[in-house]
Amino acid sequence: MMKKPDKHTVENAIVDFILILIACSFGAFATVSIMLPNGLTSGGLTGIVRILQCFLPLGFSTMYYIGAVIILAVCAITLGLKEAKKILVMSLMYPTVMVVFERMNFRLLEEKDIFLAAIYCGVFLGICNGIAFSRGYSSGGSDTVAKIVQKRLLPHVSLSKLLMGIDVSVIVISGFVFGRNIALYAMITTVIISKTIDLILFGLATKIVQMEIITEKTREIADYIMNDMDRGVSIETIIGAYSGKEKEKLLVLCSPREGILIRQHVAKADPRALVTSIHVDSVWGNGHGFNDIDKE
Repeated sequence: MMKKPDKHTVENAIVDFILILIACSFGAFATVSIMLPNGLTSGGLTGIVRILQCFLPLGFSTMYYIGAVIILAVCAITLGLKEAKKILVMSLMYPTVMVVFERMNFRLLEEKDIFLAAIYCGVFLGICNGIAFSRGYSSGGSDTVAKIVQKRLLPHVSLSKLLMGIDVSVIVISGFVFGRNIALYAMITTVIISKTIDLILFGLATKIVQMEIITEKTREIADYIMNDMDRGVSIETIIGAYSGKEKEKLLVLCSPREGILIRQHVAKADPRALVTSIHVDSVWGNGHGFNDIDKE
């Protein structure tokens, strides 16, 4: 007999649906009402669709929907159904909301202004991704493509480097199609997206987060942090006051976005793990990817 979902689970599902709908609305508005009318582009799937639009006689939302479904299918085949479930909701909802905004035919700016459009597009897309990431969802764009490439082609390259490589490659190709200026504006949009995501997730002051992870899968998660995130990690032995048992705790310093990826991996590897994350004002350390200790 199938177990009936409890009230808390149903409430969480409703809240998730509402928040993801809001996130998709922000993203669709940024794309349809700001980016496209001003001839801009960006990285990821959006940038790929913008390039293909120059060669195929299909609408943006239609092509985006096809691309999202293809990524979803490849993700299910290569990474498994569990990973595909994370992008299923937004892969279907996002292009659907985009169609609605296309029919509304509304533009944010009264006249074409590429600089303003690049800024506001970055802000609204950042809000979209920030809300989605905060609820553990993904739109199935370049982050999913990076995971697929890593698993099938480049297992020794960190996920963050692959993600950056894909976005930069799409923007560079956009420069040949739309011109160098549009590609440079796309870089501005991409930076603003990243900063807005960090703002949504961690507030104004956070540049570095310190994560502590208590888990039964210590070695597996440590390998992921070192190999995929290209970050150092420490392992400490702790003793539970109530049980008196020894456990291992992971300690890692990373960027807010890397922290989200680590948390998602921990949730998949060990759902019973305990994860804490706090913002750090400054970190110094030569050769560790942080500020030089002798220069600040």
